[in-house]
Amino acid sequence: MKTLRSHFRTATLALGIAGVLASQATPAAAADCYAIGQQVAEQNGGTLAKASQSTRGGQEVCVIVVLVPGKNGQRPRRSEIVVPAN
Repeated sequence: MKTLRSHFRTATLALGIAGVLASQATPAAAADCYAIGQQVAEQNGGTLAKASQSTRGGQEVCVIVVLVPGKNGQRPRRSEIVVPAN
């Protein structure tokens, strides 16, 4: 019969492996979202503030935040744009 320590060790190992696998996939997706974000910011005449990957409706998307300059010296306007990740 397994002891509590043995169960804990197995669970820790499984979580560690899952974390390593997830971390290997994330940088490429984040880099893709950043590149997409730069294009979106350029198209909107603004500055890229944030680019992150998310899942919405079961689909991988990039959430892009662009700061668009205000008119007549006003504050920049924050614009959040969601685009497909692929």
